[in-house]
This record gives sequence, C-alpha cells and structure tokens, in this order.
Amino acid sequence: MQTPKYRRVVLKLSGEALAGQNGFGLDPQVLMALAEQIKTVRAMGVQVAIVVGAGNFWRGRQGQQMGMDRASADYMGMLATVMNALALQDAIEKQQVDTRVMSAVEMRQIAEPYIRRRAIRHLEKGRVVIFAAGTGNPYFTTDTTAALRAAEIEADAILMGKQGVEGVYDSDPRVNRHAVKYDEVTYQEVLAKNLQVMDATATALCMDNQLPIVVFDVMGPNYIVKVVLGEDVGQTYVRGV
Repeated sequence: MQTPKYRRVVLKLSGEALAGQNGFGLDPQVLMALAEQIKTVRAMGVQVAIVVGAGNFWRGRQGQQMGMDRASADYMGMLATVMNALALQDAIEKQQVDTRVMSAVEMRQIAEPYIRRRAIRHLEKGRVVIFAAGTGNPYFTTDTTAALRAAEIEADAILMGKQGVEGVYDSDPRVNRHAVKYDEVTYQEVLAKNLQVMDATATALCMDNQLPIVVFDVMGPNYIVKVVLGEDVGQTYVRGV
C-alpha cells in the first residue's frame, strides 16, 4: 500500500455534493461512494474528520432573501448540517467504520457535544469524526468551521471537495470556458483576487495557522483516496508563500 501524504485531515464536503445530480436532498449512491473512499483512507492509517455543509437542504442566505432574520436563517442551516452528518455517519458505519457525530449545538439524543480533546481522542482511536452544526454561531459558514476545526485538532490539511470543479480558477469555469486554472496559489492571492476557494474569514484563519488547503473535485472517481496519497487529479494547493 502506498504511503499517505497526510496523518490527519479535515475533509470539507458541500451539501450539494451529497445531493449528486438531484440538486436537492440526499443521493444514496453518492453517500455510499464517499463512505467507501473514507473507509479506504482510514485503512491507510489516516485520521479523518469531516465538516459537511447544508446547501442540499437550506442556506442561510435563502432565508435572508425571504425576509427572515439572518441569525434564525443561519440556525436553520446548522440543523440541516446535522441531517447531512447523520446520513453520512450511517453510510460510513455501513462500511464497518466507527463514526461519531459531534455537534456545536447541543442535542445529546442524536450527537455528542463538540469537545476538542474528545474529538482528538476519537481520531486517535481510529474513529471518523463528523463535525455538525457549523461553529454553533450565526454569520459563520461551514468553510469557517472547517478552518477552525482543522486548526483546533492540528490537522495536516483541509481537503476541500468541490462538486464538478477540479481546482481553483480565476473565474467560474462552468460559466467562462477560458477560465485559467491554478496548480498552486497563496492565501494572499486567494484574498486579493477573490478566488472563491472559501470565504475570506476561513481563508484568513488558514493563513494565520499555515493550514494547507487542497481543492479538488470530490465527485471524481476515487479522488479522495488519490488526493490523500498525493496523486495528481488536477487539484490546486493553497498555502503560504
């Protein structure tokens, strides 16, 4: 077996990725494919934590556009991430991999409360940890959650899984067919050029803590495993100068 490039990673999955081609809800085949790859990565000895979004169910800005209070809309989004986390947990445990969902919003009947030391202990015991409910605060995205949790658990990298986009471009390649792709880019360039890798708060947090970000197409065949092994799947590396 090849030697993995990382010891501990935070995998950031968008809610849209879990919906597959449906665009809404959950696609069982996508969940199964992700779970199989996570099992393979775990078998390599890599400690895996996951942060999942909620765009397949709800986005806070949707509520704002409807005239809702921003905080209330964001709390609804946090609850939607819990649904995705539970679905992902079920899929991973069907692969016989121990998994824990840890929520930033306390709901003890269905998830453990997030405690940093407990999360690290779960990882050391070989369990996959899924961080749900964002940071527990409105006005922060799940991108920021990924950056914050990665810093807290001292992850080696954030694996930023995009849906159908293989890396970082200077503009949206789905709109502009002349968009230029970066193989490597700095945090400063991401912020200065507004490259939409993740939100500015999350990017700044990664920059402050020198957390590498690997942006790749999570829907590619076995791409999570390949990225962990350091193989070239068209990914973009975001790091310091």
